[in-house]
Amino acid sequence: MARVGTQAPEWCATAHHGGQEVQLSSADYRGKWHVIYWYPLDFTFVCPTEIRGFQALLGEFRAEGVEVIGVSTDSFFSHQQWFADRKTFADEITHPVVADTSHAVSRAFDVLKEDQGVAYRATAIVDDQGVVRSLSVNDLSVGRSPAEVLRTVQALKSGGLCAADWNKGDAFVG
Repeated sequence: MARVGTQAPEWCATAHHGGQEVQLSSADYRGKWHVIYWYPLDFTFVCPTEIRGFQALLGEFRAEGVEVIGVSTDSFFSHQQWFADRKTFADEITHPVVADTSHAVSRAFDVLKEDQGVAYRATAIVDDQGVVRSLSVNDLSVGRSPAEVLRTVQALKSGGLCAADWNKGDAFVG
């Protein structure tokens, strides 16, 4: 189970990445800061807004030295069909999206809504030492702000004391 300040759980899963089926694991991100975000299901209304939001900021995350990984409990084939739908995704989604059909990744981070077999809208920020630095979980109906996740990453990486609404380049408190 993931907790802030503890080592992130080890995981391994199939993912959709660049239209291909690939195997990913936590070992692939060893020594790298990374954001893992969960969404409930493909072919829903809120999920594409979040995925497009993370994709739109992908360059900024990478400029910070941070990789982004999406996760849902849908299959690779569901992801493949969904990401090919040009009405939903006019631009290609270039970050990997895990197909957590076994629910192992979602359970390891304790973000699975067991009674429905889907993940909550959750976000974990893991540092280059494999430590969970931030973990947030929303109910299924409420989307998150990828810009706030990026701001949180920047604050964590800054090493300073960051007040509410701190932004990269702002003075630290204390």
